[in-house]
Amino acid sequence: MRAALRALALCAVTAIGGGAAAEEVLHFEELDGWAQDDHRAALLVFRETCDLLKAPEWGPLCKFAQDVPATPDAARGFFELFFRPVLIGTPPALFTGYYEPELAGSPVRTPRFAYPLYAKPPEMREGMVWRSRAEIESGILRGRGLEVAWLDDPVEAYFLMVQGSGRIVMPDGSTLRLGYGGKNGHPYRSIGQELIRRGTHRLQDVSAQSIKAWVRGNPAAGAALLNHNPSYVFFRKLPDLPPEKGPIGAMGRSITGMRSVAIDPKFTPLGAPVWVEKDGRDPLRRLFIAQDTGGAIKGAQRADIFYGTGLKAGNQAGTVKDGGRMLVLFPIDRAYAMLPDG
Repeated sequence: MRAALRALALCAVTAIGGGAAAEEVLHFEELDGWAQDDHRAALLVFRETCDLLKAPEWGPLCKFAQDVPATPDAARGFFELFFRPVLIGTPPALFTGYYEPELAGSPVRTPRFAYPLYAKPPEMREGMVWRSRAEIESGILRGRGLEVAWLDDPVEAYFLMVQGSGRIVMPDGSTLRLGYGGKNGHPYRSIGQELIRRGTHRLQDVSAQSIKAWVRGNPAAGAALLNHNPSYVFFRKLPDLPPEKGPIGAMGRSITGMRSVAIDPKFTPLGAPVWVEKDGRDPLRRLFIAQDTGGAIKGAQRADIFYGTGLKAGNQAGTVKDGGRMLVLFPIDRAYAMLPDG
C-alpha cells in the first residue's frame, strides 16, 4: 500500500492557478491535534466532490482516494503521503459557523404563514444587479406565483437567506428541501456590524441569537435594520434530495455537518482538504473539505464551518466567532511550487 501510494505521488503535476503565494509549507507534525483526528471521516467527505477538481494534479489523487481502505490509518496515510499543509495569509483566522435551518412553513399563504420565500424572477440574469431587499420586501413580486413557501416569522426568513438553504416542515408533516436559487446582485452588508456601529451591541455580544432578539424586540427599527442589507437570496425546491443528505453546497453536491467548510475560492480551491485549528469556547482541531462559499467569506484566513441541520446546530453555529489558523492541503508538488521562489 505505501509503495503504491508513493509511486502515485511521484506522478503528481502542478497546474492549479489562482490564490496568493504561500507563506509557509508545514509538516503534518506541526499541526496541532492532527494525529487525534478521524481522518477516515474526512476521506469519505473528500471522495464526495474530489472528481470535480479539474486541475491535473488532483485527478490521480481522487481516483486513488476511491480505493483507499476506509480505515483511520489508511486515510491518514493517504493525506500525509500525497499532500502538504500550506499556510496562506497571516493568522489569526476568523471562523464563523452556519447551518441548515428547519422551520415550520406552508405551501400557501395563511393567517399564520404570511412571509414568502421567492424563486428567482425569470427576468433576472447571472451577475445582474436587480431590486434591493427593501424593494422586494415592499411586495413587487407579489402575485407572480414565485412563492416557494411561506413562513410565520420574517426574522427567520431573513436568516434562512443568510444560511442559503433549509428544510420547511409543512402542516401535513411533509418536509420541503430548499436550496440556493440565486441572489439580487447587491453586496452583502452585515447587520451585526451595523448594530455595533450604532452602539447597541459590542463585538463580543453579536451573534445570530442576539440579533434575532433585538429585531423582534424592536419591530419597526428591526425591519429597517434587515433592509440595511440590500442583498436578497432566492430559493429553489430540491424534491429529489434525500432526507439523510445535507444541503447542496457551491460544488452542486451535499455538504456534511462538521466536515464541510465554506471558504474564499480566490485562495482555497473548492474540494481541497482544509485543516482547521479553531480556538475559542469550543476549540476544534479537524480536517474539513472546502465544499462551499459565502458572500461574507473573504480572505485566505476566513472560513465558515457547517454545523449541520436543525435547532441544535443553529445554536452552535450562531455563536461562533473565533480565531485560530487554517491551512490548505495541496498536492505535494503544487505546495512547494506556491512558495515565492518555487
